[in-house]
Amino acid sequence: MILGFLAEGPLHGYELRRRMNRLHGYARAISDGTIYPAINRLIASGALLQTLETGRGATTRRTLHLTERGHEQLLQRLRAASGHDITDGARFFIVLAFLSLLPDDFERRAVLQRRLDFLDQPVGFFFDADRPLRAAEITDPYRQGILVTARAARRAELTWLRDQLGPTSRSVREQT
Repeated sequence: MILGFLAEGPLHGYELRRRMNRLHGYARAISDGTIYPAINRLIASGALLQTLETGRGATTRRTLHLTERGHEQLLQRLRAASGHDITDGARFFIVLAFLSLLPDDFERRAVLQRRLDFLDQPVGFFFDADRPLRAAEITDPYRQGILVTARAARRAELTWLRDQLGPTSRSVREQT
């Protein structure tokens, strides 16, 4: 998120954190103990440049700028999105928020295809030992609520992904 937002233009730390919280959601607020060490690591690696400006009163504002190295790191992270960046919905939405920064349509489509392939796999939330429970076996109304919402969100995302990828986006599983 840091690299993605700074690709849109320089920001001071407070504004960057505010945008990150808005994108990531207030349920998963990003703490100072997370963002500022990450920023410092990116500065140390040459991905970000920091300039100091006079703020209100005696305060100093840190304005962050994405360097060419940082831009390349961002593009590489987007190209290589896999694992939890594909399987975790919140993390995938962060990738998706900046995917248009990848200049190559083939690379963007490859990321979307990885998400589609993941969503095309059977999923289970609740188990009896190692056996996944079928929806009809779940009687708890709140767990049923989880299933209903998850199914609706999954269907909507699958429809969107297939629309983006076009008629060739059917998974191998669907083709067989």
